[in-house]
Amino acid sequence: MIQINGLNKSLHGGGHRVDILNDINLTIPTGQFVAITGASGSGKTTLLSLMAGLDAPTDGTILIDEQDITKFNEDELAELRGQRFGFIFQNFHLIPTLTALENVALAAELNSANGSQKKSVELLDAVGLTDRFHHYPAQLSGGEQQRLCLARAFVNEPDIVLADEPTGNLDSKNSKHILGLMIDLHQKKNATVVLVTHESDVAEKTERTLVMGDGKIIEDSMPTAP
Repeated sequence: MIQINGLNKSLHGGGHRVDILNDINLTIPTGQFVAITGASGSGKTTLLSLMAGLDAPTDGTILIDEQDITKFNEDELAELRGQRFGFIFQNFHLIPTLTALENVALAAELNSANGSQKKSVELLDAVGLTDRFHHYPAQLSGGEQQRLCLARAFVNEPDIVLADEPTGNLDSKNSKHILGLMIDLHQKKNATVVLVTHESDVAEKTERTLVMGDGKIIEDSMPTAP
């Protein structure tokens, strides 16, 4: 479970304070698929970064299974991210000198996972990249690279997957495919998924939608489950 209490994030510069997040209170149950939407600058990505421990709040708490990660040091946060989180980025962040299989296997090996090669092969098969094991990222289409990112995110069987605009750089066909794969992997692995998106048709396929505006959650709804 993710529990956020009184979360604020402000930036200071030039004698001015800019409030990015304002008193966010949120509980995400284990296994839920949540979309966070809202206009640019509403605080979506900042909230996701704070959940991941990639940034520190001005004040407030973020509890992962009752552990307040805002009190963790950098080593503890790195261990948490390696063992419990999977990440999917809009711009892929793949290692260009490694093949598809090596990109996924490396994520498992860095976390000292057993059977990393076997898990990597199984996940690449699951996302439809069976014939792309030995291709480098530059040899893959945008949709294929994002499918590779999905396999990498799920290889360590994370409890929580955080995705920042994973369909933002894709056409509608590939966007629909990627979302379908995310839903399928979410259901099979029972991972909690938090997805930032500006696409309403993507958000509608999740179990819950949070709409942000001016650094606050202004709407919390439960669309039809996928």
